[in-house]
Amino acid sequence: MRVVVTGGAGFIGSHYVRQALTGAYDSLADAQIVVLDSLTYAGNEQNLAPVKDSPRLEFVRGDIRDVELVREVLRGADAVVHFAAESHVDRSIVGAAEFVSTNVLGTQTLLQAALETEVGRFVHVSTDEVYGSIEHGSWPEDHPLEPNSPYSASKASSDLLARAYFRTHGLPVCITRCSNNYGPYQYPEKVIPLFVTNLLNGKRVPLYGDGGNVRDWLHVDDHCRGIQLVLDRGRPGEIYNIGGGTELTNKELTGLLLEAVGADWDMVEYVPDRKGHDRRYSVDITKISTELGYRPAVPFTEGLADTVRWYKDNRSWWEPLRKRAGLDE
Repeated sequence: MRVVVTGGAGFIGSHYVRQALTGAYDSLADAQIVVLDSLTYAGNEQNLAPVKDSPRLEFVRGDIRDVELVREVLRGADAVVHFAAESHVDRSIVGAAEFVSTNVLGTQTLLQAALETEVGRFVHVSTDEVYGSIEHGSWPEDHPLEPNSPYSASKASSDLLARAYFRTHGLPVCITRCSNNYGPYQYPEKVIPLFVTNLLNGKRVPLYGDGGNVRDWLHVDDHCRGIQLVLDRGRPGEIYNIGGGTELTNKELTGLLLEAVGADWDMVEYVPDRKGHDRRYSVDITKISTELGYRPAVPFTEGLADTVRWYKDNRSWWEPLRKRAGLDE
């Protein structure tokens, strides 16, 4: 079996690859894993260091918008798991063009190549942000798409393309929509690694607005397990929400991170709220639980403690990334 993983050197994609190559997924026990990644600022070959010597790993550096390269990489593939995306909301507010190009055109390029090379399974990894913001309750998969940031709009567009390739061509695509991920190897511009590494460096952390925005937190291991269930047994053309079941305000999360590193609230700086900042996300995971048996398995307190410990123990990984991103200026 040959599985192409786009964005496989990024945070979530590399976790999936490491798990696939170390026996976590029975159906991939003998699979050849081909990582296609352009190694933008968020892609990092060090994320694959634990499995770099595996004879089942092939790494291809390239852009998902490169039609000829994508067609060549997908030739002979049995499945595609598509993680590759521009994903940071703040960056999309500053400049949306790269998000539209990568997330929309890149996804279309992959879908067309998968159709032409007759790939047997295609999992398109998306986000709960495509639904917009919800005051009460949780979104089912058939909720209308109401994205509020350029990032989420580009992901919603890619979701619709994936659906269209199933409806028009019969390409066996499944779409997954996850809540906020956390765990090791996450690029330090995202909130948990940003706050942890700031605090470890004695820097204050920026809390948007009143800190009342609510997110559901999902450990990357649970997310990737859910993706594998969808790859194995998801119904083509269907959408599956993947959530973690732990809703926290940003202020509550900040308090937990302060406690984890032994810091006080005087290390928090309230900053003006982000433009178009969605107030609350919450996905209904009934469908994936009922159909595929998914349940989040990593307790949040345990997962967060392990994540903080990982950043404490791996300065050599994140310090160069912070410097390159200008986070210590």
